Amino acid sequence: MIHPSLSLALAEKGYETLTPVQEAVSAPELATRDLLVSAQTGSGKTVGFGIAIATTLLGEEEVFGPATTPLALIVAPTRELAFQVMREMRWLYGKTEAWIHSCVGGMDFRDEKRTLERGAHIVVGTPGRLVDHLNRGTLDLSQTRAVVLDEADEMLDLGFREDLETILAAAPEDRRTLLFSATVPAAIAKLAETFQRDAQRISTINKAEQHADITYQAVQVGPADGENAIFNLLRFHDAQNAIVFANTRAQVAHLAARLHNRGMPVVALSGELTQKERSNALQSMRDGRARVCVATDVAARGIDLPKLDLVIHADIPTNTEGLLHRSGRTGRAGRKGISALIVPPRNHKKAHRLLGWAKVQAEWIHAPTADEVRAKDEEKLLTDPLWSEEPSESEAALAARLTEAFEPQALALAVARMFHAGLAAPEDIGPVTDMRDRPERSDRKPKEERAPFGPSRWIELNKGQNDRAEARWILPVLLNSGGLEKSDIGAIRVQEDCTYVEVTEGSIDGFVAALGDAMALENDLKVSVLDEAPEIKPLPRRDGPPRKGREDRGDRGPREYKPREDRGDYKPREDRAYDRKPRDDYKPRDDYKPRDSYKPREEGGDEDKPRKPRHTKAERPERDHAVHGDFKPRKPREEGGYKKDFGGKPKSADYKGKSEGGYKGKSEGGYKGKSEGGYKGKSDKPFGKPGGKSGGKPFGKPAGKSFGDEAKPARPAKPKPDARDTSKRFERPDGKPSARKPGGKPAGKPGPRGPNARPTRKS
Repeated sequence: MIHPSLSLALAEKGYETLTPVQEAVSAPELATRDLLVSAQTGSGKTVGFGIAIATTLLGEEEVFGPATTPLALIVAPTRELAFQVMREMRWLYGKTEAWIHSCVGGMDFRDEKRTLERGAHIVVGTPGRLVDHLNRGTLDLSQTRAVVLDEADEMLDLGFREDLETILAAAPEDRRTLLFSATVPAAIAKLAETFQRDAQRISTINKAEQHADITYQAVQVGPADGENAIFNLLRFHDAQNAIVFANTRAQVAHLAARLHNRGMPVVALSGELTQKERSNALQSMRDGRARVCVATDVAARGIDLPKLDLVIHADIPTNTEGLLHRSGRTGRAGRKGISALIVPPRNHKKAHRLLGWAKVQAEWIHAPTADEVRAKDEEKLLTDPLWSEEPSESEAALAARLTEAFEPQALALAVARMFHAGLAAPEDIGPVTDMRDRPERSDRKPKEERAPFGPSRWIELNKGQNDRAEARWILPVLLNSGGLEKSDIGAIRVQEDCTYVEVTEGSIDGFVAALGDAMALENDLKVSVLDEAPEIKPLPRRDGPPRKGREDRGDRGPREYKPREDRGDYKPREDRAYDRKPRDDYKPRDDYKPRDSYKPREEGGDEDKPRKPRHTKAERPERDHAVHGDFKPRKPREEGGYKKDFGGKPKSADYKGKSEGGYKGKSEGGYKGKSEGGYKGKSDKPFGKPGGKSGGKPFGKPAGKSFGDEAKPARPAKPKPDARDTSKRFERPDGKPSARKPGGKPAGKPGPRGPNARPTRKS
């Protein structure tokens, strides 16, 4: 059931019949149900869901009331698709006085905010920008009656799942939810189960008739003819609008620049462009100012150019969905289109598998050659409808003057030249072997053997392996200095002390004449012509470690191989002579007790085993020094022991220890400090540091401390005068008063105040 207001708009647009998907969603019994629709690209899904939600939004009314909060929300994956949906909705709801606005990324957020504040009946947007409006409170979905997700599978592939869940959670639970998708994978089915209520599944995809209006071509090109093939295809088909798809932004920029240099009216479309630049590019295609659009997969969905007749895949798509959606830009609304894949030799198998997975029958062809493009140009010139149109009076008068002034042949030649002047010259395409006709490896012909070199003569060079001679630098020297061609030189054999080179017999006289009497080349190479072929000897192995995994056998030669039967009979491991055998004198322990029978001594364990008696230090048995070798115990002090210092040198004879009365402490009257008259100065005491740097104290202790006295805090030393010192302690060396006040400021006029004040200088 179609709303009357929309029927008038469809009639004015020229719709006589509806597409299958449009008829399916407009059934009266589905007016209030949620829908999960899958339809192929170019089947009219945009108009279909516009018809499906009309009854939900308008009811029995013919026009909308005042615009407040949105009644319908349409979510699209890309900006271009959102703008296209908005344009379709505006003409479809043109009779209903509907306010339809967009909220997409890349546009001014403040303008969208003011538009939403004024009110809207239908809002079309991208997921990210809609969530941004919801988070900022500028979009209210409390009165929304229908939510449409267009190209839902693409939005999930782009990572918008969380955004979609946020949008659907903000809408009322009693809303209608319509999901439109080219395919229904598991993620789409799960999303439908979560946010739809008893959704009706509708599928209008007929795999047998999928893309029936599109002719697929696999264009085989050489490794370096990809760009030339694209240009010749554009010239050959001369489509009003064409899209060239590439996989990367860099490739898009490169192809757009190359086509522009060849005179093609081309625009680029990729994700790195701003929204204004992308909109201008599409508008240039619709207005006819540009005829070729080089784009990434951002233009693979939803882009509808009415006159698009040719799609070229400069790079092989990554999956079947990409192939079908790219190709779906042409062959829309009953028009015929061509989808051409550029297939270099390295991508032949990949293209064959991709077409098989997509269940598409492609025609394998070669790229149009320059002659075929020129022949197509002549055919267009001869069949142009301008030849049969009736001329106007001014055109007839001009034709009469031209026929009077010029001969017919001259006029025809001028027309042909003017026609070709507006066209870019086609590119030359090299021959390409059909990869499908290439025989299998087992059926290929063997490689032809190289013809023998000759008749020839040999020359000898005075440098060899010992001089680091190599064929890779000897060959250029012969070509540059000897006047030889590459075809005149045969084998180059580097020996230990010289190098032999085979030269054709016909060029040997000219070679000798070019060398002159010196018979020398570059790099001090001396040349001599041999009368007969030399004896080529194998080079000895170079000095150095042997190769990894190989054994240096010296002069023994290669290892002799012996088959298994010559190695003797195989013996199991237990019968080998070198295998360890059990000892004959081994005897198990008689007193062994298993772990389970162990008991602590307190519980009666090991009662029969006597306990080892303990002994004191006095009862310790004397050490048997004979057992420990030449060890001798130390003698006690009474017997003359302990007579050596730590360094092993004997002490002086008059040295006595504390126990012998040789040393007395301060409490025993043996030591007197400075205050007691015992210490006089650095020159009188043995422990002071030289030069008096220790302050005259023993052992270099700090000033104010002495043995036995309580520690006193040291008084800080008075600093020496220094002219660079700006503190208040500064005094002039000559004893005169300073020119500065105690605070550090100059005497006299006070200085400026404030953090930004500059210091004044006294003149």
